[in-house]
Amino acid sequence: MARIDRMHPATPATDLTAQFDDLADKVDRLALRHAELKRTNALLQERIRQLEAERDSLRIRLTEARTRVDHLLARLDPPDAQATPDHPA
Repeated sequence: MARIDRMHPATPATDLTAQFDDLADKVDRLALRHAELKRTNALLQERIRQLEAERDSLRIRLTEARTRVDHLLARLDPPDAQATPDHPA
């Protein structure tokens, strides 16, 4: 902002108009940038929701796969397996 100096005559109206126009341009650019950032943020938030849903789905599939593997391993072990010196239980 221009400082008012009492030792010099007032700034001509054309200078004030130019300063006002520059300020208005900066405000317009700032408003556009804000709108762009809001759109980008919304897109990123949606992507986060998609990735979280995919992660949750993969966790469920992993848990189901582990359960199936545990059941298969349990079927491979004989139920009456006795500990022997060569094959501890």
